[in-house]
Amino acid sequence: MEEQIRSVFDLQQRHKFELRKTDAKTRIGKLKLLKQALEKAETEIYVALETDLRKNRFETAVTELFFTYAEIDHAIKKLHSWMKPKSVGRTMGNLFASNKIYYEPKGVCLIIAPWNYPLQLIMSPLVSAIAAGNCVILKPSELSGATAGVISKLISNTFDPKEIACFEGDAEVSRALLKLPFDHIFFTGSTAIGKVVMEAAAKNLTSVTLELGGKSPAIVDETYDLQQAAEKIAWGKLVNSGQTCIAPDYVLIKENMLTDFAAHYKTAVQKMFFEKSIINKNDYAKIINLKQFNRLNKLIEEAVRDGAVLAFGGKSDEQDLTITPTLLTLVNEKNAIMREEIFGPILPVITYNNLQEAIDFVNRKEKPLALYIFSDSMPNQNKIINETSAGGTCVNDVLVHISNPNLPFGGVNNSGIGSCHGIFGFKTFSHERAVVFQSKLGLTKMIYPPYAPKMGLLKWLKKLM
Repeated sequence: MEEQIRSVFDLQQRHKFELRKTDAKTRIGKLKLLKQALEKAETEIYVALETDLRKNRFETAVTELFFTYAEIDHAIKKLHSWMKPKSVGRTMGNLFASNKIYYEPKGVCLIIAPWNYPLQLIMSPLVSAIAAGNCVILKPSELSGATAGVISKLISNTFDPKEIACFEGDAEVSRALLKLPFDHIFFTGSTAIGKVVMEAAAKNLTSVTLELGGKSPAIVDETYDLQQAAEKIAWGKLVNSGQTCIAPDYVLIKENMLTDFAAHYKTAVQKMFFEKSIINKNDYAKIINLKQFNRLNKLIEEAVRDGAVLAFGGKSDEQDLTITPTLLTLVNEKNAIMREEIFGPILPVITYNNLQEAIDFVNRKEKPLALYIFSDSMPNQNKIINETSAGGTCVNDVLVHISNPNLPFGGVNNSGIGSCHGIFGFKTFSHERAVVFQSKLGLTKMIYPPYAPKMGLLKWLKKLM
């Protein structure tokens, strides 16, 4: 496999200089080809996602396929504008020059995708990489093997490997890929593996985009309708059975609102995912594998052992890899469930007495990928935004910020490096090249040596520069 990977990598290294010359029309043609291939494979994709994660076709359509189509359509619509060199202002040093930013492709890029949204999270960066004019090698997750197989077949049937290739396999394949001197690596996954990717990239001085995760909080204050907050948080937490990098990881709520919130959350969960007190597995995804299933059950057991109250849920079915929606209260902040990203259908609720307490709680932890604010108070909204840091934020909703390609999506520090979607993805896979076209009236000769006769110019230059 290593020899095959190296062969394709070398092929792309030679071909990247041809792709650098491509215009918007050519790249748009490739984006259209990708969309046509996805549309042709829709049935296979639905079956694969059902196999890997028991995703309902509606959920797959909205969160995987249609999301990708929207990303492609947006790039097609905007690409001519994105690719145009951008004029910028002048300084005294180049007063009569033309100053522009050119966007050139980075070259040969590696995209490593996770298992939780195995189509969207490989196709979205691929769209940006194609738009920017790069060669690409894809590595889908082996844990979502059915989807990886569909992606691999789709890519090999649609693109020449000298432009886009896909390699399936386990961690050994990833390690083989990470040894190579790519021009850029785009990784989506856990913070722990993100550090491994960054360390490997550093050996070749390869630039990286890391889309990671973390513990994304939801802060609810007394000014917002509690029933609506509970319903929105329940949906955001439980879509894909909580296996979403920007799912609300825990809730911070005023102590006197806890009982009512728990009741509203339970009602919302039953309305969305239960039929006659039985979990509706047609609408509720499964846990990806037994390892993750056991990890999540252990988190619940340890939290309860350390004093947390199991408000409801906590039932599991190993045969179907299903854990029912679970709400925990009175959780110890030092417990494992409050130290690591949950990535499952378990929601701890932490109480606070005043808003500053909630803000301080968030700030004691690593910067999250997302932060959710439920408040009708503008001062409270602004206070939380101004006094915390997060990759992205939604006020009075969850998850939806990822759906707007006009907004950057990405983390900060522990939750990621760099951003994607729309023009932000295009720039991620591009080098912004500064170009100055100097005129015949350039003033740079004013600062050539010898310096002694020009010392009198210093005061004048200081004011102008």
